[in-house]
Amino acid sequence: MIDWPGYYSGTSDREPRPLAVRGADLVGTPGRAVDVGSGAGLESAYLLGRGWRVLAVDAQQAAADRLAELAPPGAEDRLEVRIADFGDLTDLPPAELVHSSYSLPFCPPDAFGRLWDAVTGCLVPGGVLAVNLFGDRDTWAQDPDSGLTFHTRADVDRLLAGLDVVELEEEENDLPAYSGPKHWHLFQILARRPA
Repeated sequence: MIDWPGYYSGTSDREPRPLAVRGADLVGTPGRAVDVGSGAGLESAYLLGRGWRVLAVDAQQAAADRLAELAPPGAEDRLEVRIADFGDLTDLPPAELVHSSYSLPFCPPDAFGRLWDAVTGCLVPGGVLAVNLFGDRDTWAQDPDSGLTFHTRADVDRLLAGLDVVELEEEENDLPAYSGPKHWHLFQILARRPA
């Protein structure tokens, strides 16, 4: 079990993830963003600071508490927080941006299809998906009891069918994780719903 409050505290001094920044830049004019797996709240706070309306979704109450501390003054009316397990997430509002860094893979494999349909289905025409997925060569993929979802490149291509792919980068690195050293296998994705 991951110590989520400890993780949020331990990562609170980092910059917003580049995927969120590039996704927001790709959209341009701020609209509604859905931040799936808002975690430490840094990306949601960043988007709020740029004028976005944000729905921050996370399974942990600690994430909501953390975001309440980080939200820029005066942004309360543009922030909605929802505590929900990813497997139960089916009703997302229309959004110009859906962001999720290092979060979607924490959905169990038997529920991932519903989650993917929810995050891609809420994109308005021209809306941007900025997410990453764990690849099948990731260290954590070796544990059959992890409860996480991993994808091959062919899986990712199938998931992105019907979207205009702006960026799709496959990365493999041996780098630290909060839990210790690991081999990361990631797909970094920026895609757009056709207008």
